[in-house]
Amino acid sequence: MINYIIRRVLQTIPIILGVAFIVLVLFTRVGEDPVRMKLGNHATPEAIEELRAKWDLDKPLGTQYLIFLKQIATFDYGESFNSGEQLSEMFANGAYASLLLTVPPFFGGILINLSIAVLIAFYRGSWIDRYSTALFVAGMSISYMVYIMFFQYFFAYELGWFPINGFESGLGAIPYLILPWIITLIVNAGPQIRLFRTVFLDETKADYVRTAFAKGCSPPRVMFVHIMRNAMIPILTYTVIEIPNLILGAFLIERFFSIPGTGDILISGINNGDFPIIKGLTVLIAISFTICNMITDILYAYVDPRVQLEG
Repeated sequence: MINYIIRRVLQTIPIILGVAFIVLVLFTRVGEDPVRMKLGNHATPEAIEELRAKWDLDKPLGTQYLIFLKQIATFDYGESFNSGEQLSEMFANGAYASLLLTVPPFFGGILINLSIAVLIAFYRGSWIDRYSTALFVAGMSISYMVYIMFFQYFFAYELGWFPINGFESGLGAIPYLILPWIITLIVNAGPQIRLFRTVFLDETKADYVRTAFAKGCSPPRVMFVHIMRNAMIPILTYTVIEIPNLILGAFLIERFFSIPGTGDILISGINNGDFPIIKGLTVLIAISFTICNMITDILYAYVDPRVQLEG
């Protein structure tokens, strides 16, 4: 196991190096000139050169690449081109807000939707299965934006049960997050339950299920013990791969509820042409996905003994 972990960590290094190089080239050689975007088309050559030197954009590409790698290793991405704030502090504060927004409904929703999917799969072919499938398909057909606008208008504006926007640190954030949590739970319910139901139904066709029934195991025991354990690999894959998105936040929710998460920071950076923000968050997302892929492979061994990591 240790050898496998070391090998996977070493394999991530070329991926991160490649992503960093591609991101640097895209934002310094292909995209618009950030100096021109900051100063405008009527800036003097002296002002342009001074700002270009301040942002290290006058250096060769290789030197800029080494500077970028140092920023990644030290988590010090410099300053925002527009506000002058330290990006490390901005990212940390944004990640804190995004995690408060996304983690509770994600993991709570996983447990709730997993339980519902098991129940539906257990009663497959019944009226419970048919009506629930129709309900979740209908829910998936409604736009995310529609949920946000309806819940904000009805529960926040008309009934006044929740604040419509804002954010505070600590426990003071809960009143501002309840409505976004509810919206996230409802939006994620349909896709997750349909995915989990499909996984469980695929497992019911396996040979070990027939063997378990032949040995006299009851249907609940087969479903909740044998099938549940073997169905965990695709469920683990889905869960762990989604973790980087929790850090990235929910763009629409953060934007419409004025929550200062990383998603809102990224959108603002794109709108303002703030390339350090875009570069930093792009690399952080790539690193997060790479690490989560590695964690997924390691967890496979604990769920399915047939997986041989040392081979």
